[in-house]
Amino acid sequence: MAGLERFGVILLAAGRGSRFGGGKLAADLGGVPCVWHVARMLAECRFGTMVAICAPDTPDLTQFGFERLPLEPPGAPLSQSIKLGVEALAGRGCDAMLMALGDMPLVPRSHIQALAADFDGNRMATRAAGVNMPPALFGVEHFPGLMQLAGDKGARDLIADAPAVDLDADLALDIDTRENLEKAERFLQNAAGKR
Repeated sequence: MAGLERFGVILLAAGRGSRFGGGKLAADLGGVPCVWHVARMLAECRFGTMVAICAPDTPDLTQFGFERLPLEPPGAPLSQSIKLGVEALAGRGCDAMLMALGDMPLVPRSHIQALAADFDGNRMATRAAGVNMPPALFGVEHFPGLMQLAGDKGARDLIADAPAVDLDADLALDIDTRENLEKAERFLQNAAGKR
């Protein structure tokens, strides 16, 4: 996919997964860790710079071209992961950055392509079931605002009124519980059966 060489990616992959019971990004999904589905898809998009904010138990993502950055301090809120990611991308010549979540394994590459195609240099969010969410693109003018975020709600307020590309709610599934993982597994099995 051409045109994303000057875009950076922050993959948020340090969540505690407390509702899941811990270790959700390493949970088996289709024979590989859940987070690998996201990392592989993003690698196929050929972004210029990719960083992953990780907890100690986050599976290795370097094979997909990600630079691994530990969340410091461990267990810090989501806003700290975003700050570390933005700091890592600053000064690397990125015109914009994509924020993606490691627990959304079903987002297709075609959706990232659609976000990039519609992006005007400002903001572009994903919309599922009427709600704006990541993956989301931010122009460099939003980097200072992202650095000022606090607490555990991430960039929700920054993208609440952003233009958005619709994504089927099934594909926007995030793995917060064991039931979510089972649903994702069924989706992958059904998709494989249709090939």
